[in-house]
Amino acid sequence: MSERAAPFYCPYCGDEDLEPLEGDGSWYCRACVRAFRLKFLGVGAPGTAGPSHDRGVQ
Repeated sequence: MSERAAPFYCPYCGDEDLEPLEGDGSWYCRACVRAFRLKFLGVGAPGTAGPSHDRGVQ
C-alpha cells in the first residue's frame, strides 16, 4: 500500500499541475494557485453502518 494517493486533477480548476505540500494529504495547484487537502473517510455506502443505523431509523 502506498503512503498517499495522489489526486489526478485540481478540484477547483481541473488542471493537472499539482504538487504535494507538507502535511496530511495537502496539495497545491500551480494553475489556480490554490491549496487543498484530501481526507479518506471510509469504505462503504453512507448510512449502512455505525451509530445512526442502530437508532432504528428506517
